[in-house]
Amino acid sequence: PTASSAVAERDQVAEVARARALVEAFEAPDGAQDRDRSAILAFLDAHPDALLRSCVPGHLTASCLLLDAAGERVLLHHHRKLDLWLQFGGHADGEGDLRAAALRELIEESGIEPASMGAAPFDLDIHGIPAHGSEPAHDHLDVRFLARAPEGAEPVCSEESHALRWFTREEALAAGLDPSLDRMVRVVLGP
Repeated sequence: PTASSAVAERDQVAEVARARALVEAFEAPDGAQDRDRSAILAFLDAHPDALLRSCVPGHLTASCLLLDAAGERVLLHHHRKLDLWLQFGGHADGEGDLRAAALRELIEESGIEPASMGAAPFDLDIHGIPAHGSEPAHDHLDVRFLARAPEGAEPVCSEESHALRWFTREEALAAGLDPSLDRMVRVVLGP
């Protein structure tokens, strides 16, 4: 291998190790979350390219659930491609600092720079993504963070969304959310 490819490979190994340490430190609140934690760790061990979307069986993603300043509502976006209400997030694209990746996606997709954001993930989830165009079906191994918006934050809709909306707990639970997003809403806004 060339010197530059050896450096790139060494850098990718370091980024995967960084992501692995973050997932390994996650304190699972229940058995399902512990199984997802173990599955993500095994996936990272088996796929040195797990942070790249070119990893076809699946890849790591990072997302963020945004609370309003009062902690009474969550901001969700209606995802254009998946046609679902979701938290903000996206591909790691080689970034082992999954918190930084989640923050980047939150700002890009909501236009809001959070007032605060947790240093550690508060949720993990593995979910299937259907085939779309030339992209085959694959799994997203999602590492999820919680952030709080500053007072008076005004969201700005990106091209990835049909709409953005603040949801109270009751509105979110009535919206027929994905089970893992429903779980996150219940954790942050009450059962």
